Amino acid sequence: MNRGIIILSIVLLFFSCKKDLIIVEGCTDPSASNWNATALYDDGSCLYDTTIPFQTTPYNIITPFGFPDMIIPEDNPLTVEGVQLGEKLFNDPILSADNTLSCSGCHIKANSFSENNQYSTGIDNIEGFRNASALINLGWNTSFNWDGSVKNLEEQAFEPVINPIEMHDTWVNVESKINSDTIYKNLFKKAFNIDYIDSSYIVKAIAQFERTIISVDSKYDKWMRQELQLSSSELNGFAIFNSEKGDCFHCHGTEMFMDNDFHNNGLDANNFADLGLANITNNADDIAKFKTPTLRNIEFTAPYMHDGRFTTLEEVIEYYNSGGNYSQTVDPLMKKIGVGLQLTNAEKQDLINFLKALSDYNFINN
Repeated sequence: MNRGIIILSIVLLFFSCKKDLIIVEGCTDPSASNWNATALYDDGSCLYDTTIPFQTTPYNIITPFGFPDMIIPEDNPLTVEGVQLGEKLFNDPILSADNTLSCSGCHIKANSFSENNQYSTGIDNIEGFRNASALINLGWNTSFNWDGSVKNLEEQAFEPVINPIEMHDTWVNVESKINSDTIYKNLFKKAFNIDYIDSSYIVKAIAQFERTIISVDSKYDKWMRQELQLSSSELNGFAIFNSEKGDCFHCHGTEMFMDNDFHNNGLDANNFADLGLANITNNADDIAKFKTPTLRNIEFTAPYMHDGRFTTLEEVIEYYNSGGNYSQTVDPLMKKIGVGLQLTNAEKQDLINFLKALSDYNFINN
């Protein structure tokens, strides 16, 4: 064969096999699991720059005034890639069996990531039995759920997916759906450098995002930073809150406005419908004890208490003002049980005005 013909044939073969190169981020290729992909061919295969090792971008948390250092597990450091992935998962109904309910379906941003219904309803229209907790400043919590049943956010994120009255799915099914999604494959590759996505990495991403849900820009915070003044009513409420007159600071002290502890605040006398912490510890001394919620953004998180029995802040203050109920496990910090705070109407309003000064409007609107 003529040499020129041979060369021409080779050139034509090269160009007929050539694939168009499209520059993208996050391409995944199981054969190159240790490297960052920098480009994707039009047939879906990847081109990797093997001179660039896998790396993520640290997500830095600035510890708010008066807060301790955030609790971050060594095996799940915060990264920009992980947080962005976690936010997508938090808002994606793919985690539920029928693809209709996401985490944000029961933890609504406008309600400080809580829900304004007394109880949440799952995908099978089954109603729960506790009020959905607000998800803010979680990185400083030492336990989670009203009864403290889990100790870290990664562990907590496992629960709703398989709970029969919430998302009612299985982790095997969720893994299958997410591994079939090219976008998720790419995002998990960028965040964790993995090729098969299992549940442990899904909950790690969600936990990373939840640790960034931080609210410390209320009117109260601006007052503490000397950026503005509280009103005379708010200042009087602050004084009531932090004295035996209001009796609030014992459980809701510190800048976190919660104590990471469990208390029976006298809601019921006996015949408890929910045993609270005792369900976990099997200790009779823990009956009707529930985790102290933060009072930050309390204006947005109605209804109140573990069972959502109070619909307004006025009802909550009136409950404490009237005295509550004695039982064998009522907390000793409830020093005015049966007697009540005996606040005047003006003092009750001052206390409510201070509590509303803990509202972070930038947080729910941004």
